[in-house]
Amino acid sequence: MPLFPAFLKMQGRRCLVVGAGPIAEEKIESLLHAGATIQVVAPAATELVQAWAREKKIRWQPRKFRSADLAGAFIVIAATSSSALHAKICKEARRRGVLCNSVDDPDNCDFYYGAVVRRGDLQIAISTAGHSPALAQRLRRKLEKDIGVEYERWVTTLGAARKRLFAKTISPARRKALLHALASEISFEKFLRSRHASKK
Repeated sequence: MPLFPAFLKMQGRRCLVVGAGPIAEEKIESLLHAGATIQVVAPAATELVQAWAREKKIRWQPRKFRSADLAGAFIVIAATSSSALHAKICKEARRRGVLCNSVDDPDNCDFYYGAVVRRGDLQIAISTAGHSPALAQRLRRKLEKDIGVEYERWVTTLGAARKRLFAKTISPARRKALLHALASEISFEKFLRSRHASKK
């Protein structure tokens, strides 16, 4: 079944992570980056997860998963070593209408984590629908070489220019043409030259 690609606003949304090992740690970190409100349930946790809990960045409950943990959750990440537990979590999450991701368990996933290239507000996510995470990672590394850190500043510049254009009284067609011109390869090259000149 084809997947629906989307970038979700997670700010303030309650997310449940079951598990607190190295893999869960990566998932928690990505949710923290997005501003989610995170509850972690696991009998034991890595030092970093414990540190996040001490710093009140997350809420960690050192115990086993209970079905009631899903109440009010927007998504749940099952990141344990138990496929049976993942199946249980996924079944209960679907019953409650909560989106579920079970690490390395495509049958018990409602969504997948993409391999992501991040350049500030610019994000490029790659998915193979669970067929080959290794390929997604290889493509991510390739894109990271092609799309350098300078894109972070450029996206910010484009955002400011877009805001100024929308404040002006011009036709939608003219605005669209200007926005596309600003995002063109020629415009990017001019941006790089101006950045280079300012550093001299």
